[in-house]
Amino acid sequence: MLIVMKRGHTEAELEEVVREIEKVGYRPHVSRGVETTLVGAIGRGPTPELMEHFRALPGVAEVIPISKPYKLASLEVQPFPTVLEFPTGKTGGGHVLIAAGPCGVESREQTLKAARYVKAHGAGMLRGGAFKPRTSPYAFQGLGLEGLKILAEARRETGLPVVTEVLSPEQVELVAEYADALQIGARNAQNFALLQAVGEVKKPVLLKRGMSMTLEEFLMSAEYILSRGNMQVILVERGIRTFEKTTRFTLDVSAVPVLKSFTHLPVWVDPSHPAGKREWVIPLALAGLAAGADGLIVETHPEPEKALSDAAQQLHEHEFAELMQKAKRLLEALDKTLSAPVLG
Repeated sequence: MLIVMKRGHTEAELEEVVREIEKVGYRPHVSRGVETTLVGAIGRGPTPELMEHFRALPGVAEVIPISKPYKLASLEVQPFPTVLEFPTGKTGGGHVLIAAGPCGVESREQTLKAARYVKAHGAGMLRGGAFKPRTSPYAFQGLGLEGLKILAEARRETGLPVVTEVLSPEQVELVAEYADALQIGARNAQNFALLQAVGEVKKPVLLKRGMSMTLEEFLMSAEYILSRGNMQVILVERGIRTFEKTTRFTLDVSAVPVLKSFTHLPVWVDPSHPAGKREWVIPLALAGLAAGADGLIVETHPEPEKALSDAAQQLHEHEFAELMQKAKRLLEALDKTLSAPVLG
């Protein structure tokens, strides 16, 4: 249920409401707006008697049952956008952040070169896979711990925060030690043990949509993370599996405005995986931004033809530079701010 506090309520009244929520076995979530304070009471469906109990508390204006199955992700609980802040800028609430880098960390030289040029062209975050989930067990699986150390070195040199994928609950502590944000890939979007594990850490999580997930299922996966106390979740639309075979996946551009009408969480787009070919990445990226995305996560490689994974969809440096130039012009027209590192 959602408890709406009266305008001008005291801190003591708010604290009493929170204590009562905890006493009956619910989890409180306080959202402070400019004029209104909302308190979500997250748990089982409330009885009429319980709702009347909370209506009678001092400082309470109204008690409303939450209709959505995803509670903490819902705009009913928090009616204003969540804005996440990184050393290089923000995402959400009109702020756009772009993460870019190679699909996989293959070597120190390759990763540092990519980190330098994505920063120079305005990306606010470095992406790169130290652990790679691959369809074939014989394909490149990533450098593991060595890859994490290379990403950490790239962060020290460039100042770019790092996002990398975590594949299992057992890896969470290790990856969180090196990364600034944790990525949950499409194959793990309903790995509930992993979702709960990243919910225990206090670092942002980029949650990619599973290739066959409905938007409600996507938001319920986010709820697993939020329910463990980690409210720093970014939803990433990365394409779904349809009957179309020309592209690798079908980018569901409509998911961006629909999700933003359902949730306060930032919504990003991954244009690389649905495209499957680099010549289609830029149009899909711009389409995502035009639809209202709060960020992009893009694959780019110093020498894409030599990449050990996803070679066909990784942008050359000059193509990434073109994307950033077009993105900046588009965001200006949309009255949005591109978060970018300070060069120097």
